Amino acid sequence: MSVLFYMSVTNSEMRMSRIIDPSMVLLQATQGDVVSQVQQNALLSSSLWINIALAGASILLFIYMGRSITSGRARLIWGATLMIPLVSISSYLGLASGLTVGVIEMPAGHALAGEEVLSQWGRYLTWALSTPMILLALGVLADVDRGSLFTVIAADIGMCVTGLAAALTTSSYLFRWIFFGVSSAFFVVVLYALLTEWAASARAAGTSEIFSTLRVLTVVLWIGYPVIWALGVEGLAVIQSVGLTSWGYSALDVVAKYVFAYLLLRWVSNNEQTVISTDSAGATASPADD
Repeated sequence: MSVLFYMSVTNSEMRMSRIIDPSMVLLQATQGDVVSQVQQNALLSSSLWINIALAGASILLFIYMGRSITSGRARLIWGATLMIPLVSISSYLGLASGLTVGVIEMPAGHALAGEEVLSQWGRYLTWALSTPMILLALGVLADVDRGSLFTVIAADIGMCVTGLAAALTTSSYLFRWIFFGVSSAFFVVVLYALLTEWAASARAAGTSEIFSTLRVLTVVLWIGYPVIWALGVEGLAVIQSVGLTSWGYSALDVVAKYVFAYLLLRWVSNNEQTVISTDSAGATASPADD
């Protein structure tokens, strides 16, 4: 009886092995397998751990810089800015541990069609949580109204979510680019607000000088992300190295997040009276309630 049962199980397993696509087995790689691949790729691994170190240093520095900030609006900017490296260090630890990294098979039509590629999908979680903090800090600095702030942050989250969909879609190469196009449309909404409406609000609030600097930094660097996506392994695969693509994203993160946050906090700590004056004017005119 046991022999017949063993033969039945063995035959079933053989039939299943013929039915299951071998590529699907790789897609279900364990976290240990994934982290092993990450560690064996020196470029990829270094791009993650350097960011973890810089995020940790930024957290300590920003806590120290915010020790003397007391006004409500200034502390809101400080809190949003501090969240940027806090989110980043959590996300990069997820990437380094293999928790938010997976293996996907590129669809037909892609330059790497049929090949399995490491997908750092956790980066999109980082951006979905950290970039709204960047926009919140900029919006409060420029004293924009709540409606505009909500709209731009919502568009930003939409940009990140559809970017994630573009990165993870394996059923169709066309759909990857459709999601990329939708994500880019959300990005245009963000850019339009930063370059027009928010710039005007910053002039009225008396913070246009620092806002202009941070706006240029943000716009130029954020444009780099879809460019890397398009040229990297997720898009046209002109750059087929996952490690180089990761370094591109990591380098942008360092400047767009930590350098951005440092410049903003330094200005706020040295010009808190200007922020307080903006807060007082806002209480009188109530621009945030428009």
